[in-house]
Amino acid sequence: MSTATEAADLGRRVRARLAARHPHELPGDLRTLPGGHSGLTYSVTAGEVSYVVKAVPPGQRAVGRNDVLRQARILRALAGSPVPVPAVVAVDETEPAWFAMEFVDGEAVEPVLDEHRLDPGLCRTRMLALADVLRDLHGTPGPAAPETLDAAGELERWSRTMRAVPDELRPGSAELLKALAARVPDGTSPALTHGDFRLGNVLCRGERPAAVVDWEIWGYGDPRIDLAWFLLFADHRNFPRLGRAVPGLPTEEELLTAYLDGRPEPPALDWFRALARTKMAAIMGHNLRRHREGKHHDPDQERLPPTIAAMIRTAAGILARRSPRS
Repeated sequence: MSTATEAADLGRRVRARLAARHPHELPGDLRTLPGGHSGLTYSVTAGEVSYVVKAVPPGQRAVGRNDVLRQARILRALAGSPVPVPAVVAVDETEPAWFAMEFVDGEAVEPVLDEHRLDPGLCRTRMLALADVLRDLHGTPGPAAPETLDAAGELERWSRTMRAVPDELRPGSAELLKALAARVPDGTSPALTHGDFRLGNVLCRGERPAAVVDWEIWGYGDPRIDLAWFLLFADHRNFPRLGRAVPGLPTEEELLTAYLDGRPEPPALDWFRALARTKMAAIMGHNLRRHREGKHHDPDQERLPPTIAAMIRTAAGILARRSPRS
């Protein structure tokens, strides 16, 4: 079956399911939405109502980042919780699987990385509001998941990714990974985690988060992993040649205070802050390697080396000035 035929078949399946919700308005054709990193993402309208459809690519199974059914499961579990998410309206497990969710109108802007003209004060308000959402997420029960990722597991995962990057693209990383491995902190009670929690993955309307999206890697794990990743995006100086200054954006300390809401700071948070920088360096190194090998041509990846080096350097610096269990 050709790709065009498979896409047409998916469109027929989606329209047939949505037609039950709109008996007097024929759903339109699927339109590809750019920017997705997992599965296939489309938009479709029925009258004045819009939906987003996520589907498994033809010929592939619903596993890993293509497991759209897993994404639908967490969205349904969070419906009605303090964590805002799009409402799932249809799920089809027939291969290739897909699900449809409501289209949430809003802006997903990462202030220190994206081109935008948002008012700096609005960026500040949104980021502080998102700290509340992250706290709510970590306190919300979710559906069953097969595994829990602790600090050691997260370090092992990103160590493998880092070591697959050519040595010249990750200066100082061997010493950094050794330092992290020597200081793995004690675990804490696992919580529901997003895996890539930041403003760039949240649709906002005005000052408030309207929907947290991109749940491809949700799971149960150490909440400090989510928290440290979120804090990383508070300062444009963490991203040399990539970051843009946003006056008045909350500092890491301000975001942490908002997240804690009067609770004590979790132990060993600096280890997780160093891990977040290691993770970012590994991801960027992986993307740059794929570009240079011709696997995913993107000349913009050539801007990454200064940030990769800075992430590794600052992660090592955070570990060097702290005791193993601080």
